[in-house]
Amino acid sequence: MPTSALTRYTKPLAPTRRLVCFPHAGGAASFYRDWRRCAPPEVELIAVQYPGRENRVREPLVATMEELATALAEELLALPPLPTVFFGHSMGAAVAHETLLRVERSGATHVTRLCVSGRAPRRSPRTSARTDEEVVAAVLALGGTHATVFEDPELRELLLPIIANDYRLIDAYRPAAGTPLLRAAVHALTGADDPQVTPEEAGQWRAVTSGRFALTVLDGDHFYLVPEAERVARAALDPELHLPV
Repeated sequence: MPTSALTRYTKPLAPTRRLVCFPHAGGAASFYRDWRRCAPPEVELIAVQYPGRENRVREPLVATMEELATALAEELLALPPLPTVFFGHSMGAAVAHETLLRVERSGATHVTRLCVSGRAPRRSPRTSARTDEEVVAAVLALGGTHATVFEDPELRELLLPIIANDYRLIDAYRPAAGTPLLRAAVHALTGADDPQVTPEEAGQWRAVTSGRFALTVLDGDHFYLVPEAERVARAALDPELHLPV
């Protein structure tokens, strides 16, 4: 039986709100572990664990966005409904968006906000798959993994297939034509010096919702949210965040 995709980092006895976090390519649920320090006592903090890593290491990797988002939506819809925010960084922003589309398609209305970080809503297509060396170069260019990880043969053998699979998945992903607008509000966040997305491109998330939209630009590069973890987590968790129309 597959392990749950949902890792709970806080377990309130009577939660009143929920934050669900989606990792970047090659990332894992543990990327969001420390956010529990910022969570109010009534908030249930959940991080998504994609197959093939950490406690799901023995499960096969998922090859398509359709398969991944559909499975996550089904598991999330099985939870007791609470006012919920989705937060996704980089690849996780696209996964969170696609998952929310499926949640809303089911008729559920309890996900009230989508926070998308470090990614534009649409990307130029790649015409060929990346080689292993191109994957390593892409990861290092974004600062996500230190070079010594790939210099260690055992770590490289363990991590590279996971990261390469995620890059294939997100490189092949294209939002479907005619995708409906979200009802949930959208808050886009990005680093001012992110080489992967400009603030203007992050602002294009405004077009995916019929609800409210906000854009926040913080100092830093693609992984701006690591040094700014507390500020970003509190923004996602803040029920009083007033988003301009």
